[in-house]
Amino acid sequence: MEDLTYQAEEDARVLGRKLGLSRRQLLAATTGMAAASLLGIGHSHARASTGSAAATSGTAANGVLVPPGKRGIILYTVRDAISRNPLTTDPSLPSGFKAVLEELARQGYKQIEFAGYNQHVNAEGGNVNNVAGAHLLRTWLDDNGLEAEGNHGSIPGTINPTTLAQFDAACEIANILGFGHIGTGSDPTNSAYLADWQAAAERWNILGERAATHGLKLYTHNHDAAYSFLLDSGPLDEAGRPTRSTGVRRLEWFLQNTDPNYVYLEMDVYWAHVAQHRFQSFTAPDGTVVQDVFDPAGLVAEQTIRFPLFHAKDGAARPDLAAGYSIVPLGQGDIDYKTFFQRIGAKGYHNAMYEQDNAATVPTASPSMSLENAATSYQHLASLRG
Repeated sequence: MEDLTYQAEEDARVLGRKLGLSRRQLLAATTGMAAASLLGIGHSHARASTGSAAATSGTAANGVLVPPGKRGIILYTVRDAISRNPLTTDPSLPSGFKAVLEELARQGYKQIEFAGYNQHVNAEGGNVNNVAGAHLLRTWLDDNGLEAEGNHGSIPGTINPTTLAQFDAACEIANILGFGHIGTGSDPTNSAYLADWQAAAERWNILGERAATHGLKLYTHNHDAAYSFLLDSGPLDEAGRPTRSTGVRRLEWFLQNTDPNYVYLEMDVYWAHVAQHRFQSFTAPDGTVVQDVFDPAGLVAEQTIRFPLFHAKDGAARPDLAAGYSIVPLGQGDIDYKTFFQRIGAKGYHNAMYEQDNAATVPTASPSMSLENAATSYQHLASLRG
């Protein structure tokens, strides 16, 4: 029942944004659609391009773990294709946003996460990193039945009138593009110290509430260090900073101390597994070493609605490396995505974005490799059953 209620609210949020409703109207629409869902009516056409409503009911029968409308890709994966010069490139290879979006849609993707708005100046549309360019990008998305869910942009490091105005401008671009979320590819802070995470939580609560006035969910993307243990207890070092931990991981503390209505996370499943490999113990306040192995799926399952987005990035086990893994195409590694998606709950809610940092060069370097990897990785994402 909770999942159905949330799905109705999410459908209403997105429909209201696309119809240009005010925030007050949006809240009214959300309440109405949630009630309609509980009565078994409505909940049919909002976000029809994603098939989210059908996926929520239909996937239970066919066992699909990632519904068709929730299969996405972050464009960082194919950045080489977006940034190449079509005037000096084999014309059979997609170049620039328009051609790449067409190819990704042909492969089956329905969702897109941006990694900035830059392409080669000679690509169709030229410089699209502006308001007019956002409208053009939206046209290309709509023409290909694609839905953009977010962007790895820049989140203000300080709160003042100038940075808030810049944030508002980014939210307006997000609304033009039809996002449900706005975020960053960086952790809230790179610090290990409690005081810095407290400051980050305060800032993110402010920005998350502001993003909500634009109809958006604010999210942060994680790397492995963000799941290491917070230094929050004594003894203190010479600079007066704590040197030991009570056993709370950084992002766990962040989840506990940010508003669940305004602040969300995008778990990069690969980096979460690197954290599982790297950070298996902490030094307690009394000096003892305590073993504590991280469970990525378990963390998500505890409060699954806080994780609307994932990076579905695979890794081949490499115990000889500090990270414990090396990045490979989805489905060619050792991260158990079937079990992961089975365990996290809220089936049909999460947006899974395939990412491969080295897609242009692994398994072999070629001008077409990143898009070849996108095609095979989509097929793996679609094949997950459970």
